[in-house]
Amino acid sequence: MNTIEDLQPKEFYKYFKDIAAIPHGSKDTKGISDYCAAFAIKHNLNYVQDEHNNIIIIKEASEGYENVPAVIIQGHLDMVCEKESDCEIDFTKDGLRLELNGKFLSAKGTTLGADDGVAIAYSLALLADDTLNHPRMEIVLTTDEEIGLLGAAAIDVSMLQGKYMINIDSDIEGMFLTSCAGGMTAKCSIPVNYKDETMMKYTIKITGLQGGHSGSEIDKYRGNSNKLMGRLMYFLSKELNYGIVSLNGGSKDNAIPRETIAEILLEETDCSQLEELIHSFDKIVKNEYMTNDMGIAVLLEKNDIQKEKMLTPKSKECVQFLLMNTPNGVQNMSSDIKGLVQTSLNFGILMLDQEKCEMTFSIRSAQNSEKQAISDQLCYMTEFLGGEYQVSGEYPSWPYKKDSKLRELMVHIYEKQFGIIPKIEAIHAGLECGLFCEKIKNLDTISIGPEVFDIHTPKERMNVESVARYWQFIRSVISSFKEIED
Repeated sequence: MNTIEDLQPKEFYKYFKDIAAIPHGSKDTKGISDYCAAFAIKHNLNYVQDEHNNIIIIKEASEGYENVPAVIIQGHLDMVCEKESDCEIDFTKDGLRLELNGKFLSAKGTTLGADDGVAIAYSLALLADDTLNHPRMEIVLTTDEEIGLLGAAAIDVSMLQGKYMINIDSDIEGMFLTSCAGGMTAKCSIPVNYKDETMMKYTIKITGLQGGHSGSEIDKYRGNSNKLMGRLMYFLSKELNYGIVSLNGGSKDNAIPRETIAEILLEETDCSQLEELIHSFDKIVKNEYMTNDMGIAVLLEKNDIQKEKMLTPKSKECVQFLLMNTPNGVQNMSSDIKGLVQTSLNFGILMLDQEKCEMTFSIRSAQNSEKQAISDQLCYMTEFLGGEYQVSGEYPSWPYKKDSKLRELMVHIYEKQFGIIPKIEAIHAGLECGLFCEKIKNLDTISIGPEVFDIHTPKERMNVESVARYWQFIRSVISSFKEIED
């Protein structure tokens, strides 16, 4: 196994490579949706492509399976586009540069998009496989999942016959997900004013953090560069009088931010003290994160004396106050399931422009009341400072189904195929299953997927051996659907 061309199953990697070559970040899914539509046309399959770029492709049952219940196979078309600071890829124009290192497939300098290119590639490979005995297969691929499950919220499922759904959007082999948290995206925006000043300019960068998925990685207590920048600013303000010129960090609300950059102005006489304070803060955070984020660094770059617009003292105080006091990270753990996060939020995006400072959060909870309480807290703080608060992309939790014929069948096949019983788990990350359960009465669904690490970061990598095992497993489940209602 030396090259990507050698990887098995070839059917899967044929489509995965095609997918990786097509830009398909959230809100940029027309190309990948059209690719799936062209696939359906080429294979003479019925399909529906809606105005949101969601696509449903139907393959009727093979001979002998006409009376077997239909199966829905579901995933999403969009990926999180994150890259290293020195990576020159333009996600709106360029494909990914796939790399194979041992048993792991990754993309050079960027996210891999296995979340959820895996589902697209499996789905198309299944549809193209004419040797597979199968019931009616209903492939449902949605858009903008990564920014609030927007495609799943909008899709019309009236053409679907299936009451059993396999969601392929999980990343731990041997784990079947059977429930998840609900969530929303929250945006806090406060007005700012500037004044002209001529002082020494510095650039401060908090960098070297691991980041990660704000649902599945939030319990690892990794550093959030946006929150750390707020802490640093207050740390400096206790000793120095400085002004804020610019402030930006993170690019996705559901990805833990890895880097935040600020530009500040201060008197030339205070430069040496600033350098000492930055050095002290760097030592503090390196000590705190020596286990969870050992690469963390607080960097300082000195520029010339410059005339710049910086925040007025009042605006600076409001921004600093909100940065310091907004909650972040795990807020509550489940009292029913040991080790499961119940409620959290991620301060994903920080942006300062000429009119406002904007902070965007991903809020998640298995309890709607706790999700609302966090939202209310952010709203109260924002409006207290004269700002505006908005919520978007709200989606429901996915409740556990005690009597699941699909789970029973899949556990049986997994144990028979691999000799071990899979773990049945709930997850804190949001999945589209909850929305489909609202749209399809009595839907029986499970989320699975092969092993993928460091999702939503440029270190994302997929275990190719796990992909091969799950290919055989999924095919076995589908061909065994005759047994599901016995």
